[in-house]
Amino acid sequence: MLGFEEALKERVLVSDGAMGTMLYNKGVYINRCFDEINLSAPALVKEIHEAYARAGADILTTNTFGANFWHLKNYGLEGKIEEINEAGVRLAREVASNQLFVAGDIGPISASLDGPISEEVIKRGYEIQIKTLDEAGIDIFMLETFTNLNELLLTIDLIKKLSKKPIIAQFSFNKENRLASGEKISDVIGPIENTGVVAWGINCSQGPRHILNLIDEAREKASLLLIAQPNAGLPQMVEGRHIYFCTPEYLASHARYYIKKGVRIVGGCCGTTPAHIKAVRSAVNSLSPGRIRIEIPEKKIETPSIPLRERSRLASKLAEGEFITNVELTPPRGYDATKVLEKARIIKEMGIDAINIPDGPRATARMSAQALAVLIEKNVGIETVLHVCCRDRNLIALQAGLLGGYALGLRNILIITGDPPKLGDYPDATGVFDLDSVGLVKLAYNLNTGHDLIGRPLGSATGFLIGVGVNPVAVDIEREISHFEDKVRAGAEFAITQPVFDISALESFVEKVKHLKIPIIAGIWPLTSYRAALFMNTIPGVKVPKEVIERMERAPTGDAAISEGVAIAREALEAVKDLIQGAQISAPLGKVEVVAKVLGY
Repeated sequence: MLGFEEALKERVLVSDGAMGTMLYNKGVYINRCFDEINLSAPALVKEIHEAYARAGADILTTNTFGANFWHLKNYGLEGKIEEINEAGVRLAREVASNQLFVAGDIGPISASLDGPISEEVIKRGYEIQIKTLDEAGIDIFMLETFTNLNELLLTIDLIKKLSKKPIIAQFSFNKENRLASGEKISDVIGPIENTGVVAWGINCSQGPRHILNLIDEAREKASLLLIAQPNAGLPQMVEGRHIYFCTPEYLASHARYYIKKGVRIVGGCCGTTPAHIKAVRSAVNSLSPGRIRIEIPEKKIETPSIPLRERSRLASKLAEGEFITNVELTPPRGYDATKVLEKARIIKEMGIDAINIPDGPRATARMSAQALAVLIEKNVGIETVLHVCCRDRNLIALQAGLLGGYALGLRNILIITGDPPKLGDYPDATGVFDLDSVGLVKLAYNLNTGHDLIGRPLGSATGFLIGVGVNPVAVDIEREISHFEDKVRAGAEFAITQPVFDISALESFVEKVKHLKIPIIAGIWPLTSYRAALFMNTIPGVKVPKEVIERMERAPTGDAAISEGVAIAREALEAVKDLIQGAQISAPLGKVEVVAKVLGY
């Protein structure tokens, strides 16, 4: 298992939801000390941890939010600080084992005091709790719901003196977007980012929409990773009970927005339940699938035995620096490929160089992409670019599929991670992800040298042209570029972008990756309507600028809207053609005639 900071850099993490809400729902009255339940009803606390683990949480938060001196003193329990905190860690760890992270939860002491917050007050309140959490075996400190900036800064400083564990810090803002101590979010960015925390952000507050607005403001100036854990809206009193009306689906929809804005940890606060976290897990998987890491022994592998220009017609053109064109055709849902083959013939007559065949796009169940690629090449006589994704097959099947495809005559491949099953028609299907895209590129490269992934000789070498996907509008563009560099080092020989609507973003991206010296093929997508423009903006890795959306909104529906979409696509192609070495033009809704219009045929 990766360490917490390594995991945080690699993927979006899901934290759990409310402990207090779940205890309340299970009959623990609000006049009791919830932290003490670790001692008097440990099975109940453990049951809640287990429910969040089943829901898909990566982080389990200890039931120690108020287990500090000042809060426990109100219940006459100040003599049990060590016992309560140790039990809180033990219960979470028993569920987490070595598969999940355990966060030592610390809440503010200001709610338990009337006087001013000072360094002495902070030390008296937290010293024993911090030491106990650290020694009991937490992975991280999770500071939550702080409404006083000075209190949070003093608490972080104390933790750093007592422990070397990473720290996550969270504020809670009121409806005026201010802390109780008066600061706006712009006021806290500098101070909090100078403390050395690994991530910071917002929890509780006024609900998912409120936090989204605050994240928008924070993202503009923040350099550290962010966390967002909203409550389930504002509670309402119903028959003597506090009820939260934010549905799991509503929370999950906002989690998607948080992630697209660069948030790296998402979870829930007051009112959220395992059902909410399960929905958030699904949202995270739809945008950032988890991966199993397989350790691959490093062995010196020679260069591919078949020169690039001899591998395929497409490879030859790329090697010679010629501008190439591709069109994407999606496999049918059934076994009859007649209509797709008819479209492929039209595309060939246009003079297009190759047809891209996606592998289960949007995690839908369709005819095998490899089978369709073979049918097109044998029946139509145009080359294909077969998408090979990490989602559905384990390492053994991926290698077998590549070797089988090569034996059937396929030479051009595009390696992608693949949309996770939660996004598609069968959300309960299992995503494999034995390899990420870098590992799969390495596998294909090794096959080109006559070796398998771990370097064992196979007797003969394949001659694949190896392509990868890139995203010029990624929220964390430096991370995207670093990942692209890893792919090139592993053996990638060309790249295809997501659909490009933001020309300036592509220009900037191409400039930043020019040192890699491999061909970039731009995705060009002709919009067909205003609704299509809005939908494209919801797809991870795609950004439709406001001015493009406004142009489509002004366009009438039907043929006029398609004409405007074609005009926008042609303008994009003209603007980028000197930056790139090719274009992949999509045929929206299978309308291949639109491709001809974009190319001016």
